[in-house]
Amino acid sequence: MKSINAVRFGGQEVLPLIEGGKGVSVSNGISAGYWAAAGGVGTISAVNADSYDEQGRPVPQLYHGKTRRERQGELVRYAIEGGIAQAKIAHDISGGRGRIHANFLWEMGAAEDVITGILEGAPGLIHGLTCGAGMPYRLSEIAARFGVPYYPIVSSGRAFSALWKRSYVRSAELLGGVVYEDPWRAGGHNGLSNTENPLAPEEPYHRVVALRKVLNGFGLQHVPIIMAGGVWHLEEWNDWLDNPEIGLIAFQFGTRPLLTKESPIPEAWKQLLLTLKEGDVYLNRFSPTGFYSSAVQNSFLRGLRERSERQVAFKSAAEGVFDTPVCLGGRGREVFVQAEDVERIARWKEAGYTQPMRTPDDTVVFETLETARQVLADQAACMGCLSQCRFSNWSQKGPAFNTGQRADPRSFCIQKTLQEISHIQDVPLEEQRQIVDHNLVFGGTNAWRFATDPFYANGHIPTVKELVERIMTGR
Repeated sequence: MKSINAVRFGGQEVLPLIEGGKGVSVSNGISAGYWAAAGGVGTISAVNADSYDEQGRPVPQLYHGKTRRERQGELVRYAIEGGIAQAKIAHDISGGRGRIHANFLWEMGAAEDVITGILEGAPGLIHGLTCGAGMPYRLSEIAARFGVPYYPIVSSGRAFSALWKRSYVRSAELLGGVVYEDPWRAGGHNGLSNTENPLAPEEPYHRVVALRKVLNGFGLQHVPIIMAGGVWHLEEWNDWLDNPEIGLIAFQFGTRPLLTKESPIPEAWKQLLLTLKEGDVYLNRFSPTGFYSSAVQNSFLRGLRERSERQVAFKSAAEGVFDTPVCLGGRGREVFVQAEDVERIARWKEAGYTQPMRTPDDTVVFETLETARQVLADQAACMGCLSQCRFSNWSQKGPAFNTGQRADPRSFCIQKTLQEISHIQDVPLEEQRQIVDHNLVFGGTNAWRFATDPFYANGHIPTVKELVERIMTGR
């Protein structure tokens, strides 16, 4: 295997290994601090990070505002306080070694306010900003204001070209690197475009070569590309090292840092990772962001998939094949469906799925009364964690603070599920397993390799230092 060379990030030579950012208390100051202490780049999540009380206990993120706008203000305060707390923890643990980056999502609620508040409250502690989930064209402006390098996350050369021409060209000197996040292999939210088939993954090599050509065309030969998504053993990427078509390269690990002693995720989540099989991670489009996302198939995702399958189209008046009248609600409101759907609706109702819930697409899904009530309660409790949310129809833009569309019951409250699954460390293990099964569990498509990699034999969970040392061997 070729030698793995250091790269220069934020004015310091570091190992070409970056911890991928994972939101809502998963990439925290502890994991990031130890990754940096091992010589790489640790990443804290700026997405609703935990802050702590005087006894060192996480502060529960509870909302008291009467309106969504008021609750978003509370969310922003929590996020800023948490981001500052995690940056300080990471700095103390790293001891000045490596680099500490902050990751935020461009489409998260009040993204610019959050990251600005964190940088103001933790001066000098964050050495780089990574950002994706949308087109973060103002990322360079925020970075320039604080003199911090920035690292946009893209899934194609075309996306970077648009960002460069629109704004990055004006802050070229602070462009520290470009993260290529493979839209088929990376965990979390992925940047698949409408022209790309989610069921037909493309090889990353050709896409990264195309990205490098775009960078070189703008005179950015010195800017490293950070490969993210599907990276496990570096020996599998040997052809990428010292490759003139690829140029300067580093590697980001999002899934593997989940399974370390310092990882803050609960024990049941770690044990689940050790049991996954190939194909257990599902690329789905249930997220309220509208993006595809990659997560472990469990009861939570199966429930969403089955809900969408209990779906029929309807018309308010008879029209073409929509010629069969049915009453969907308790008020006796009559709509028209296709004749073949009448029997399906009857079967669903007989099975207990009696509650019709309208979608924005002139369809209706059927759920149990209990679940339907919970969906409506979650929609009403929206705290604006996204810039706009198809589940609750919230939008932070415009006087009405809504998307102008009906709230979509086929999605879910992402803030609720991620907060719940990441704060159960003190719950008995069996109860943890139930909670993990009934909440969203992000993961890259290579997560099944935990079960087959000898490094994790007999349930071995390494420290971050051991993991980084293992990765550097290439094996």
